[in-house]
Amino acid sequence: MYRPPSSRGFGKKAPAAAPSSKPLKRPTQARGKFTVQAIYDAFVRIWEAEGWDGVTTRAVALETGIAVGTLYDYFPDKEALLSGYVRHCVEALLARLDADVVAPPAAALAARERIARLVRITCDSRLDGLPAFDHGMLLLEHRVAEPKHHLRVYDELATRWLQAFAACGLPDPPTDATVHALLTAAWGGRRYRLLRGLGSGTPDDAAWVAEMDEIAWRSVAAQRS
Repeated sequence: MYRPPSSRGFGKKAPAAAPSSKPLKRPTQARGKFTVQAIYDAFVRIWEAEGWDGVTTRAVALETGIAVGTLYDYFPDKEALLSGYVRHCVEALLARLDADVVAPPAAALAARERIARLVRITCDSRLDGLPAFDHGMLLLEHRVAEPKHHLRVYDELATRWLQAFAACGLPDPPTDATVHALLTAAWGGRRYRLLRGLGSGTPDDAAWVAEMDEIAWRSVAAQRS
């Protein structure tokens, strides 16, 4: 039978966590999108030069070349800016997967190259053309990301991975369970390597990505044998 929690001891209900800061709005007009992109670019420049302590709303506004009030139209504080930037990184990654991996028809992109692109884009945290995301940013994710956000990102990535393997046109494609296992290994490995400070640019990073590519391709070959 359900019993209400006790008012003392171990049964005492923990206080609700304060809601984290979030971006105030997503721009829909070209001018707003340009402004937010400029804010993100300024944020990254300050981050790379001074780290999290150097990131202030005033510093970012000055680096962007806008008034602090304009920045506040989008981000009420630097935690909200970090939240927006993390989501920006995810959306850029998903868009790259859509354009380079999912969209090309089977006749235009061989299965081997499609899988190689899928793995490289998912694993490489410093891929040219994608926003920078490093060890320090990962360590701050707990300030802005809730469990539901991590689940949403995984589901979005899983959709692209399933679509990518379906687009290969293989006579015996890997099962959904295999695709999920490969994604977990690739995405989880990328994040753990970042946590350890082994992101892109380290001596063994290219070797790790190549090995993940080989594992993914062998899983396909195993289905065909």
